[in-house]
Amino acid sequence: MSSEAGEWWRSAVIYQVYLRSFADGNGDGVGDIAGLRSRLGYVRDLGVDAIWINPWYPSPMADAGYDVIDQRDIDPAYGTLAEAEALIAEAHDHGLRVILDVVPNHTSELRAWFQEALVGGPGSRARDRYHFRNGRGEHGELPPNNWTSEFGGLAWTRVTEPDGEPGQWYLHLFSPQQPDLNWDHPDVRADFEHTLRFWFDRGVDGFRIDVAHYLIKDDLLPDLQQARYASGEHPHWDREALHDIYRSWRRIADSYDPPRVFVAEAWVESPQRLVRYVRSDELHTAFNFDFLASPWLPGAMKDMIDATLDAHASVAAPSTWVLSNHDVARHVSRYARPQREGIERFLDDFLDRPADLAVGTRRARAAILQMLALPGCAYVYMGEELGLPEVEDLADDVLLDPMFQRSGMISRGRDGCRVPLPWSGHSAPFGFSPGPVRTWLPQPDDWGIYSVARQTDDASSMLELYRTALRMRRLLPALGDGCLQWLSMPEGALGFAREPGFLCVVNYSAAPVVLPDDAVILLASDEFDPGAGVPADTTVWLDVGGPPGR
Repeated sequence: MSSEAGEWWRSAVIYQVYLRSFADGNGDGVGDIAGLRSRLGYVRDLGVDAIWINPWYPSPMADAGYDVIDQRDIDPAYGTLAEAEALIAEAHDHGLRVILDVVPNHTSELRAWFQEALVGGPGSRARDRYHFRNGRGEHGELPPNNWTSEFGGLAWTRVTEPDGEPGQWYLHLFSPQQPDLNWDHPDVRADFEHTLRFWFDRGVDGFRIDVAHYLIKDDLLPDLQQARYASGEHPHWDREALHDIYRSWRRIADSYDPPRVFVAEAWVESPQRLVRYVRSDELHTAFNFDFLASPWLPGAMKDMIDATLDAHASVAAPSTWVLSNHDVARHVSRYARPQREGIERFLDDFLDRPADLAVGTRRARAAILQMLALPGCAYVYMGEELGLPEVEDLADDVLLDPMFQRSGMISRGRDGCRVPLPWSGHSAPFGFSPGPVRTWLPQPDDWGIYSVARQTDDASSMLELYRTALRMRRLLPALGDGCLQWLSMPEGALGFAREPGFLCVVNYSAAPVVLPDDAVILLASDEFDPGAGVPADTTVWLDVGGPPGR
């Protein structure tokens, strides 16, 4: 790789690889490292700068790999450590940097540390690495506090002690198979510093930090109150002591040449709280989930973009834009519904409204051009470049997400955005696996219409739109990190300028928007008659006299 490195992450586009669903190299119906290695050319040619790989560590898969046994090894279902090292080197040969997941809030219940804690009993050093507490009630039969799990139900599970009697409870803010670590324990901090160095030494360029806002808990583990907490004072959410951890991680990242980078998954209450994670001595970037969850409505979108850019400018950090990921319903399906104010992420949030996938697809095409024109860096979730919708009709008996089970089979969970990709052909597994096999989640019968083979060289396809937009984004000097200036636009439309000589016009719902007389269309999300103006649900990139060299 070239050393143009610098602060590459300020303008990068990063492609998220959900490994189980990307490509299957050994024919068992599960995506793996071999499959990813075989498709690196595809990712390179898409035009991105890096890949982010969801957890590939040994795991019993209670939560799709986020219940980790050992963060310094590879799950046999995906391959070997040697294969992982080869992948990192090959990605670099293709000009792609590699970002891994690190999961610091919790481990698998099968990790040796937790098994030692179970055997060690109350008061043991091993239990101090987690959050074990005596229960309330006459016989300790009630949980230590009223905290609930993100996946539904109590955030506490009672253990059976070595003598066979019911004993202490342990904290798990996710599934019972994911006990929370105690970040006040020196072993925990040292272990994760070891993990960072382990992968950095093997050439990994950075980490995405899972639930970066969760690690620190109030020592007293008090009940949650109904009253709103002041910023930083929630007992387990976005606490101030988190920042010391990330300052120490930044020092490790900066000790490498070139420096390594971090992106935080931090769901916090405001952009002002979010940018505390990306101050100059902490993390580099943090996902902007307000953008992901915003409806396709111009007022809400503009307000959110302004708040994001203003907050990030206050700490001189780039904004990080994302439309979809492995935890939320795909945006084609979110945009396919009548839009309403408020935050919507999951399938359950919008199932009450009928879908029009043609509308959702048109809006998704417009949304990617809007996103790639905004200042900062961006993430693309695998399959969105194919226009994949959420798979909304998976049968109950194939759903694996713990959100489904823990909600009493009410929430449909996140499996619908994790269905394996279609690469080619007219029937399952659509080129995902080398031979006929049942994929780990079933693909819809019509998945072939979205395949890479079907869309390649079709100028009207979503895939070719992404390839063109990403190629142009690299070439246009106005795009990437920087600033924007809003333009005066009709109600129902947004427009902004970026220097030198670039305009982006997004028509959400207005009458056709007339283009400036001197504008040259660089790219549009859909075909239209320029003389008639930009129609609704369409984005257009315009050249208004920037320097040559494109």
